[in-house]
Amino acid sequence: MELSPDWIAIIGFACLFLLMILRVPVGMAMGLVGMCGYSYIAGPHAALKLIGQTSMRTVTDYTFGVIPMFMLMGAFVSVSGVSKELFRAANAFIGHLRGGLGVATILACGGFAAICGSSVATAATFSSVAYPEMRRYGYPQSFATGVIAAGGTLGAMLPPSTVLAVYAILTQQDIGKLFMAGIVPGVFAILMYVLTIFIIVKVKPDWLPKGEDQTWSDRIAGIKAIWAPIVLFIFVIGGLYGGYFTPTEAGGVGASGAFILGIVRGKLNLHSIKEALLSATRTSAAVFTVLIGAMLFGYFLTITQVPQKVTLLLTGLGLGSYGVLALIMLMYLVLGCLMDSMAMIILTVPIIYPVILQLGFDPIWFGVIIVMTVELGLIHPPVGMNVFVIKSVVKDVSFLTIFRGVIPFILTDICRLMILIAFPIIALWLPGKMG
Repeated sequence: MELSPDWIAIIGFACLFLLMILRVPVGMAMGLVGMCGYSYIAGPHAALKLIGQTSMRTVTDYTFGVIPMFMLMGAFVSVSGVSKELFRAANAFIGHLRGGLGVATILACGGFAAICGSSVATAATFSSVAYPEMRRYGYPQSFATGVIAAGGTLGAMLPPSTVLAVYAILTQQDIGKLFMAGIVPGVFAILMYVLTIFIIVKVKPDWLPKGEDQTWSDRIAGIKAIWAPIVLFIFVIGGLYGGYFTPTEAGGVGASGAFILGIVRGKLNLHSIKEALLSATRTSAAVFTVLIGAMLFGYFLTITQVPQKVTLLLTGLGLGSYGVLALIMLMYLVLGCLMDSMAMIILTVPIIYPVILQLGFDPIWFGVIIVMTVELGLIHPPVGMNVFVIKSVVKDVSFLTIFRGVIPFILTDICRLMILIAFPIIALWLPGKMG
């Protein structure tokens, strides 16, 4: 009996989720299901030819070079100890306030995320940098871990964001414009997290302790210690904004700049350089595996016409454009409990993107909205990727404690999403100024 394309698509998705439940890597699962489905419809010869062409085209595409370059930049910065310097600098200015170490953690997470571009890496790094310091001054475990989990989510919004870069590649949007679109919402996120901490201090004045007063010499020393990452960020993003670099060139310049600054400041040695190169290679290989798998799965979706059918289904529900958008965001929140942000974007964007265009939403704005929703999934109970990362570093804290600490920041994120949906100009103003 010949199966219809609809049934083939349904069986394909069922097999994909089954493989993911069995812990098969997402990229491998998507590639396997995509090729089996494509082979069933178009024939084995066409499927095998597609595997070779897709793999070669993906790893040799100039545009995709932005991913390993920015990852290498982040790896050099990470092994240079910049996270500790950022935390000390922020702590020197506001650590003496009640809840100040929490604010310092958010600011340092934002600074580190602006160079690193990875939410999971930011959460893991500050679990070992900021958590011991907060506990030393008597901060509750729930608050300390909640702040780090929330601060980690800034990694996907502030440029250079790997998730935004992949979204741009999948939707054929300008990577530079998407990076610019993430800046104002990213800064807005930092300010709202800081405001959340101040509200907690106001509501429960004795819950969060004060830190030590710092002298002005300590504060000036803290600023001097972080000049390198600030210069690097301004140079890379300024070059992108001014049109002096393409995103791939900006990644190369950033990686080279991070390497040179690390050597000049004596922060890199042969061991740390090797560590950074291996880390960037492993992460890039993982991302490219997922990308190749997603593209193979995308061909399967195209041949079964899933995107067109999903577009007709959602636009025909009679919910209106914002009703459909709310439904899509709800789906991302549920998926956020099951898989990481990169897998979510790669799996769903080829299906959802035509719907967004049909509804008349701006694709750059939608990229920011969807990345923000996906990041909320990283800290959302019952399964949040950042929560698991923190738990793996901080052994003596329970999942329940971390989730209890992160609830105020989840509420903040929901408010921020609603504001960004109501006022798209927050995301679109900076890209609109680009030359």
